Amino acid sequence: MDLKALWQRPESRFLIVFLSILGISFTVVALKPVNDAFVVPYTTLIAKAAGIILGWFGEDITMNGCVLRSPRFAVTIYNGCNGLITSLIFISGVLAFPAPWTAKLIGVAGGLLAIQVINMIRIISLFYIGIYLPELFNSSHIFIWQSLVILAGVTLWIIWAHLFTGPPKKRA
Repeated sequence: MDLKALWQRPESRFLIVFLSILGISFTVVALKPVNDAFVVPYTTLIAKAAGIILGWFGEDITMNGCVLRSPRFAVTIYNGCNGLITSLIFISGVLAFPAPWTAKLIGVAGGLLAIQVINMIRIISLFYIGIYLPELFNSSHIFIWQSLVILAGVTLWIIWAHLFTGPPKKRA
């Protein structure tokens, strides 16, 4: 297979760049120094935001790092629950796609915000599922919400690509 011809195909170039950015970003966030300096504080911030929101709903929440505890339920926000993986998938797609940099910046900023709002809804709803439907907590957490958050990230990328990049150009 001719690598130059493969690279000249926009869909191949997108896929190669997307997978490269994704692989590098997943590798970087898995490094212990990055995890300790960025991922853990980021996850703690997400947990604190969820705790504040739960407080607005009248929950008696105590926060200790990534643990949210009330007299009715306790939940720990782990790395996979902070929206970071979906955010990295989304950012990789935006950066790999052939679009102007202003569109990419708008996409990254708007997408990250939307993903975090969706993830926050996930965390809050899982807290209440844990209280009212504890038998459904694990399946809601692992199968339903995890899938929905990733699907939301992909859907946001499709919407961004459609809105900011216009129709595809015909090849000669």
